[in-house]
Amino acid sequence: MKIIKNVLMLLGVVFVISTLIFAVQDESKMETSKKSIEDEGVTSVSSQYRIKTIEIPEDLNFAGESVPQEDPEILERVDREFLVNTYWQSNALLLMKRANKYFPVIEPILAKNGIPDDFKYLAVAESALTNVVSHAGATGFWQIMKGTGKEYGLEINTNVDERYHLEKSTQVACDYLNRWYKKYGSWTLTAAAYNAGPGAINKYLGKQKVDSYYDLLLGQETGRYVFRIMAIKEILSNPDKYGFDINKEDMYSAIPTFRVELQEPVTNFANFATKYEINYKILKRHNPWLREAHLNNASRKKYVLEIPNKGYYKTK
Repeated sequence: MKIIKNVLMLLGVVFVISTLIFAVQDESKMETSKKSIEDEGVTSVSSQYRIKTIEIPEDLNFAGESVPQEDPEILERVDREFLVNTYWQSNALLLMKRANKYFPVIEPILAKNGIPDDFKYLAVAESALTNVVSHAGATGFWQIMKGTGKEYGLEINTNVDERYHLEKSTQVACDYLNRWYKKYGSWTLTAAAYNAGPGAINKYLGKQKVDSYYDLLLGQETGRYVFRIMAIKEILSNPDKYGFDINKEDMYSAIPTFRVELQEPVTNFANFATKYEINYKILKRHNPWLREAHLNNASRKKYVLEIPNKGYYKTK
């Protein structure tokens, strides 16, 4: 037994010494490898890409209404939206590309209706400038509910849904915003009412006995809403400042079109499209408010379709 014990102790000593030798050799190899990389001029990812805090602009505002950044709770909420929207780089780049295509349509309609230009970023926050449908049924760039759309004069049915019509839905958004700005006298409260509904905002204002968006305790979505719009506005307005390298040629652009008036039914839009040397998909891409492959139009209402300029698309 004593011999076995001595043998085991000897083996243990050999194991420890071997481990130390291998560790020293591995460390030496790592140092050699590191030196080789440095000699070749190769740098690590961490030395090229630095994640930094975001400096919030002192003059941050929404539609000319300043943000009370002296309130630490407000500053934290602002900071959150700047961090989330700056470092979600793929999304920010897509928003910049789409904005170049769609802002030229939205901006003059806002201006004509006396709506501050900042509200184009509300559409970005609502839909990312895509014709999405929310779980509640809000639809299009401006996320208009069916009842609201009909109240403001949009045609909405299975055949035609003008919430998908950018110009018409932007006009409805303007009418809605102007209506509630007249009540609140505040663009931040008006924006909050667009998100949560004026009924909810009225209830919160009454219960909490305040008259400012920044003094309201709101649910998470509406509580973040205006700050998110401001962060999007700042980043899209100053991409270089926030580390985005994007050139004019990288942007999406509108395809030139001409307009065709219709005052009669169309039985088959696939056949209709061939008259203009395009296909059904292209026709729908430019007129997403057409919801079916035909147009009923029993009332002989006048519709205006956008048709791409001849020769722009090559189709079979």
